[in-house]
Amino acid sequence: MNFNPTRDWVVLPIPHKKVTDSGILLSDEAANSLKSNILEALKVGPECKLVKQGDMVYVHPHTEGVIITVEGIDYVMINEFMILGTL
Repeated sequence: MNFNPTRDWVVLPIPHKKVTDSGILLSDEAANSLKSNILEALKVGPECKLVKQGDMVYVHPHTEGVIITVEGIDYVMINEFMILGTL
């Protein structure tokens, strides 16, 4: 990815899930409300102290972030303080 966040911003993938783990196909409305809360930190800003690129991070399921599009792919950016912990 040719993008580097500033300050304490963290770039995460946007989870898209149309099928549950048990194989149930979800409608678009239900799929949009289903959010993963364990994601890989793809890029981190220079002021991030607790999160490094490549860390698996735990984010509250209702955390909202800023959607960015880089090279045609959507990502979500959140501040490091919104991350509850790393795995």
